[in-house]
Amino acid sequence: MNASFMTALFSVGFMARFSYALARNPVLPLFALYLGAGPEAIGLAVGISTVTGILFKMPAGALSDIIGRRKTMLAGLCFFALIPFAYFFISSYTMLVVVRFLHGFATAIYGPVAMAVVADVAGPKKGEMLSWFSSVTIMGTLAGAPVGGLLLSLMGGAHGASDTTFHVIYGIVAATGVLALLLGMAFLLKDEKKSQDQSTEPWFRKFISGIREVSRDRRVIAASGMEGVQNMAMGALEAFLPIYAVTVVGLSAFEAGLLWAGQMITTMLAKPLMGRFSDGHGRNGIIVTGMLCCAAPFALIPTLTSFWSLMAACLVFGLGEALVTSSSAALVADLCREKHYGTAMGVFGTLYDVGHASGPIVSGILVGMLGYGWAFGIMAAVLVLAIPFFLGAMGGRTAA
Repeated sequence: MNASFMTALFSVGFMARFSYALARNPVLPLFALYLGAGPEAIGLAVGISTVTGILFKMPAGALSDIIGRRKTMLAGLCFFALIPFAYFFISSYTMLVVVRFLHGFATAIYGPVAMAVVADVAGPKKGEMLSWFSSVTIMGTLAGAPVGGLLLSLMGGAHGASDTTFHVIYGIVAATGVLALLLGMAFLLKDEKKSQDQSTEPWFRKFISGIREVSRDRRVIAASGMEGVQNMAMGALEAFLPIYAVTVVGLSAFEAGLLWAGQMITTMLAKPLMGRFSDGHGRNGIIVTGMLCCAAPFALIPTLTSFWSLMAACLVFGLGEALVTSSSAALVADLCREKHYGTAMGVFGTLYDVGHASGPIVSGILVGMLGYGWAFGIMAAVLVLAIPFFLGAMGGRTAA
């Protein structure tokens, strides 16, 4: 495994995610509000880029198996670098939604292919290296969001925002996206290892056969589905934990933000350790343990009435998230032939995005109909009920 190559890959991943997060929260919803959007419309503007991922992550991954990882990654980095300039020309909510959909191609293309590259070069350390890569992208996300909020505050706050305010911020988004592209070009334009399929079969037939082979493997679907279900719970927690903490428990917005930060930092720090552990001790048991660690605190949250009890629940949930996510992607790579890593990571990313998109929607419906107690209890039960389906699909076997 080439240490300098991995360092460069991780650096590009951090910068790209920083750029993307800076464009997203809290700047994006406030930009939509500035353009006159209501609550439902703001939700669509925030979520539309996830729809891009659902539609295009699997095709992007499959394409990388055919034309090569580096070419596909460079295409994704071009979206990180070029699409942000379109924000300068937005004058209506409709234009914002269109640009957000196009910006979603950046992560839809780059994300699964970068994970496939890590799986290509990680050898027996897939769990550890995929976890390190994920933790680095989380760091980029964690850095981008507060920087966006700080810039808004320094330029007059949300209520004093103007076209110039958002143009300055999206100018920085564009600059960091271009920097990610330049860093990527520095090592991706070197001679690529010919790991993709070199057969003379027509590319479109290879594209379809790769998708068919991976999507028909129920073990790949089950492992990816566990990530999707866990991510559904995480999306619900991100959407409604702050509301519960502020409106029911009476915490401040700052304290609610600390709960989210505690969960994310725990996940970020624990993932590489859990990934290394799964490399030596198998994936299945760690995934099951992680789902239980997510389900228990999730179900208990509506019964908790203090900052520290909620923080304890968030820390346990973050550890559970680290257990699941450190092993699920590595398990998917274990189960696939190397030439289909891109397709497999595309399937994985698609189910991840389905969970991420559905979590706030499903939890919102349940909270509105049944209240926090029943809503969180039902979603925790889904986490637990996913376990026997996962073990059944795996047939009691670990990956080869």
